[in-house]
Amino acid sequence: MKKERLIFIYPKLFTFIQTEIELLSDNYELICSSRNWNNKTFLPLNLISQFFFLLFNINRVDIILISFGGYWSFLPVLLGKIFTKKVAIVVHGTDCVSFPDINYGNLRHPLMRWFTKKSYQWASIILPVSKSLVFTENNYYSDKTLKFGYSHHLEAITTPYKVIPNGLILENWRVDKLAKISNTFISVMTNEQILRKGGDLIIETAQKLPNCRFYLAGTSSVNYAPENVICLGKLSPDELKEWYGKSRFYLQLSNFEGFGVAICEAMLCECVPIVSDVNFLPTIVGDTGFILRKRNTLLLEDLIHNALTTDLEQLGKFAKNRIQQNFSISKRKEMLISALKD
Repeated sequence: MKKERLIFIYPKLFTFIQTEIELLSDNYELICSSRNWNNKTFLPLNLISQFFFLLFNINRVDIILISFGGYWSFLPVLLGKIFTKKVAIVVHGTDCVSFPDINYGNLRHPLMRWFTKKSYQWASIILPVSKSLVFTENNYYSDKTLKFGYSHHLEAITTPYKVIPNGLILENWRVDKLAKISNTFISVMTNEQILRKGGDLIIETAQKLPNCRFYLAGTSSVNYAPENVICLGKLSPDELKEWYGKSRFYLQLSNFEGFGVAICEAMLCECVPIVSDVNFLPTIVGDTGFILRKRNTLLLEDLIHNALTTDLEQLGKFAKNRIQQNFSISKRKEMLISALKD
């Protein structure tokens, strides 16, 4: 049986985009498009090139799928509307937020904000990876309630949406032999993400917990970190899995997090999660870990002391089972294909 064709547009070939391509390829013949959208100098050229790409291909498909809202989503949605094609936009996080305090969110930039707003208004359906990207309130970061999500930042978005959580390839995170080391914590962030991911809070708290070790995967170095904070630099997936296998806890203390794929990976390796009370993170964890309600080093220190006194081996198994049951790639595939065909 001949596969239906689908145009798939994304700003960059992230690892999870590669997973999405594999997922969709079973049901669709994909026509993919990716350009260098990071450099604004190339924006006019990219838009012209994308326009002709779409004109050539749009009558060959019935569906256009876009990952992230932004400059790259505007023309596909506009032409999809003109040619009466179904256009779905998967939104992930940065395309739904303006958070100047931590220098995060595409909606901080007026031009990007306009392109994104028009894309969401004209799309057939929006597919957020968590409901918090539509709207959420944040009482974690400061004493005042902060509001985020595309329905808050952008007015007059009445486009229907369907929440489809991210899914993981479970087999990729199977650890044959766990060698958990007591009092070890791991977190994943680049140097540029330290403020958004709560790396500064981890470093401050580590100074008060000299008997614990804190590993920062993806971070090359932090000058002001104490000796028990170890920067692992960039790791391959296999290397990261090995460190998950060694670490007892995973820390995800983000100030904003659209979903949290890394915490799901770590939980599959039986790391006990400790997360901030933002967005979808508490839902991922459920009753298998610990929630930090406020961004405060004293509260984090107390929470860690409490966590160290629990049955961590059993809790780690519960954490793994929760991800297997709720966030598998097969579950995402079923929901995504259904949303595209409806």
